This record gives sequence, structure tokens and C-alpha cells, in this order.
Amino acid sequence: MQVFAAAALAPWRATAQSRTTAAQKKSSQSLLLTENVRSIGGPPALFETLSQAEREIVLKHGSRRVFYRGQTLFNQGSKHDGIFLIETGRVRVFYTAPSQREITLAYWLPGNFVGGPEIFGGGVHQWSGVASSNSSVVHLSGKDLRKLVVEIPNLAIGLIEGLTFKGKCYSALAQMLGTRSITERLAQLLLHLVDLYGLKDPEGILIGAAFTHTDLAHMVGATRQWVTISLKRLHKKNIVLSSRSRIIVRRLDVLQEMRGRKD
Repeated sequence: MQVFAAAALAPWRATAQSRTTAAQKKSSQSLLLTENVRSIGGPPALFETLSQAEREIVLKHGSRRVFYRGQTLFNQGSKHDGIFLIETGRVRVFYTAPSQREITLAYWLPGNFVGGPEIFGGGVHQWSGVASSNSSVVHLSGKDLRKLVVEIPNLAIGLIEGLTFKGKCYSALAQMLGTRSITERLAQLLLHLVDLYGLKDPEGILIGAAFTHTDLAHMVGATRQWVTISLKRLHKKNIVLSSRSRIIVRRLDVLQEMRGRKD
């Protein structure tokens, strides 16, 4: 709820295999807008503290579903009914204003769950969830989940930790939107994407995950036009190379300076 971190950049990965391994280790971070991703930490994967027998019990009560890119898991305003545990892929959670403008709350990766905060059902969803890549999830209904947390205390602890983390994520997002300029947020977004998906490229550091200008706009709270114009300006200054959804960062130092600059 997942940007984007202002912490020092980790060395970028030189191969897709090492990038995948690193991303799996960071899966509890996901993609989210925050001053410093380390300050909010991240919970262990929901199943991490469960025994094999406990995992089998939980999965027996769930139903596995596949959502292709662009398909909706749940809609803002629809009735709550449990949670979706992400096994593979990436799920974007976002809020839509009455004006139809959207703000991305976070991109959640494998090991996380979406569908809260009313995990036992009741009420309506305050935001929507959509698969931003082909995803496999396990749906656990609110009724089954209520029974399972009584039977498996470690599952209850994992859910509490997950909800606590999400609360911190969304609080950090509100702080960023209220105190940082759009330019600063875009710079932090690009730096965090380099941290998570950066690959060596002859021209710089390639962000090895596809995000459209609309995706970036929804993450930083801007319009697509603003993002397009800003990336063109950065391109002219040789700070980034941008074409469609492909972005190569050439001047990390300049982006690091920009994240502290006012519009």
C-alpha cells in the first residue's frame, strides 16, 4: 500500500534470476508510497508461521482462483466477503473518487493478502482490487476465516500483523500525499522502482517491470499528462530515458536530489 522508499538504494540486480530472488525476499514490502520503506517494515508472509498441517487445513477451506491481468478481484462499494491470499502475480489496490480520479494505495505481491479491513465479512469495500499481472490467489470466506482463527492461533496473529502493516502503509501514503510535492513523489517512485526492479543496461539502469504513464500517475497522485511531460523533461536532461512503458535511469544522483525539491 507496494512508493516509495527514500532509503538508500540497494545495488541493482544484474540478471532476471537474481532480481526475482530479491523480489521474493522483499515481497512483504510490496509497492507503496512512503518516506522510508524500512520505517514501516513488513510482516512475514501470512503462512510463514504455520505448520504444514495448519497450512493444509487453511487451504482446504479456501478456493483457488486465477485472475488475468486487468480482471477485478473486488470492487469499491461491493460487499465484503473474506480475503484473497496472493500466491503469484501482483494485485493493485486503489481508491476511486466521485470525480472518477484514481489513487493507487499499493501493489501487493505474493505472501500478502487483500480484501480487508473487514476480513470476517460485513460492510462494503472501501477500495477496489485488480490483478495488474496474471495472478493466482486463494479466497477464504469471512465465515470460514472466523472459524479458522479460533482453531489456529498463529493464523490470527498473522492476520493481525498483516492488518497492522496495511494500516501503517496507508498512513504513510496519506503523509506523503499531504507533505510532499508531486515532483518529489515521482522522484521517489523512480528510485524505489530501481531498487526493486533495476537491471544493468548499457544505457543505465533499466526498470525491469512495465508501468505505463497512467500507472505512475495513479501512484503519485497526478494526471497522466503531467507524468508524460515530466518524463520528457527528464529525458531531455539525460536523467532518464523513457519510451512507452520502458524507463532507463541514467542519473540516480539527480533523482535523489529531486526528491527533496519543491515544485
